Amino acid sequence: MSTTVQPPSASLRMTPRAWGTLFVLCGAIFLEGINVAMLNVALPAIRADLGLSTGELQWVISAYVLGYGGFMLVGGRAADLFGRRRMFLAWLAIFLVVSALGGMAGEGWQLIAARFVAGVAAAVMTPAGLSIITTSFAEGPPRNQALLVYSGTAAGGFSLGLVLGGLLAAVDWRLVLFAPAVLALIVLLLAVPLIPAAPAERPGDRRVDVLGAVTVTAAIMLLVLGVERAAHADAASTAVTVAAGLALLGLFVVVERRSAVPLLRLGLLRSGPLVRANLAGLLFAGAFFGFQFIAVLYLQELRGWSSLQTSLAMLAVGADAVLAPTLTPRLVNRFGNAKVIVAGLLLAVLSYVLFLPIGPDTVYLAMFPTMIVLGVAFALAYGPLTIVATDGVAESEQGVAGGLLYTSFQFGAALGLAASTAVIVATTAGGAADGTAGMLDGYRAALAVPIAAAVLAAAVSAFGLRRKAPAR
Repeated sequence: MSTTVQPPSASLRMTPRAWGTLFVLCGAIFLEGINVAMLNVALPAIRADLGLSTGELQWVISAYVLGYGGFMLVGGRAADLFGRRRMFLAWLAIFLVVSALGGMAGEGWQLIAARFVAGVAAAVMTPAGLSIITTSFAEGPPRNQALLVYSGTAAGGFSLGLVLGGLLAAVDWRLVLFAPAVLALIVLLLAVPLIPAAPAERPGDRRVDVLGAVTVTAAIMLLVLGVERAAHADAASTAVTVAAGLALLGLFVVVERRSAVPLLRLGLLRSGPLVRANLAGLLFAGAFFGFQFIAVLYLQELRGWSSLQTSLAMLAVGADAVLAPTLTPRLVNRFGNAKVIVAGLLLAVLSYVLFLPIGPDTVYLAMFPTMIVLGVAFALAYGPLTIVATDGVAESEQGVAGGLLYTSFQFGAALGLAASTAVIVATTAGGAADGTAGMLDGYRAALAVPIAAAVLAAAVSAFGLRRKAPAR
């Protein structure tokens, strides 16, 4: 029998007020999704207007990734210590301001700085928003339904962001930054009355593990930086950066073992389901972002499609925004999270394999099965992974559990992009003269990265099938 005791805040169920709370939090995660996706398709226009070099243009994306990935774990813990609602509202307001400042940037460094702070803001408000859900809805069907709606909205934001970014960038790239600022303002105005205030704080130790926060943030930033620049920097500097990150990560573990108030209680990592969910999430994100990078290069560089045409081609992946809150809860209730996750990951493998026959004149109808199957895979895997990664975690650690999961997603995305880029560069370096044929060879070879990552994710998750679900 499960001995989990529901916290007082878990009494909130799917009442109109609960739906209002969920609506606001979904608006915030939708905002985060479109923010990332829209900027990707606006990069050529940004380069032309601000006169950025290729290296500077990369930092427009990398600065956000560093802030987002580096501060996620600290942001999740801050939500646990200082109040989830307070942290969510405060950093949503900061996100609003820096997005607007980025839209007004006249120099490249101003835009890069704004993107870094926006990443830090997202690193706090994202786990704070997730932990508001996991501590406000009772564990079981109510929480599962809320998390599946939430995850579907996140994926839908990313898919729609590709299209919206293409439309806005065609008018003015600055709209790609002003639009999230306007949406953030709307979400903030709705969040103040709709997100309930937390119950009276119980006395507790609110000291901050400063050394742990500094070491893990520096470690993750160095690891993400090393992976992000692996395909653009020399091997020696990459090795030094990654080694420094790993050394700091080791120091973080030593600090946490000795800390009276650890940032991440290492005992949390003794949970097999939590570790499997984070590892599978890392691999799943790496597979998807690697595939997206390959598909975008194929459609734009080889086929000559516009940014908007490419965005529309990948829109079918957003089918999970509809399937996650409607189909997935029924499957989870009937078969359990583990089986649904494995099924989703196997479908992801299938979708990437279906893209292997691409050629110089492949019609979109032949690509559509990849996109729609990948959308179903997202619907089956993403939400249930979020459920497993937070299920059974104490209320006081929900923020850090969410931060850990999103850190895994972010680091996985960086790994997938770097590995796919490295394969393409290595494959096409010797056959650049072959033109279209050489490019196709590179893209097909690079598809091994998402395929292998998705297979590994399915294998890791399959261990969860051996564990009988506890009676409730």
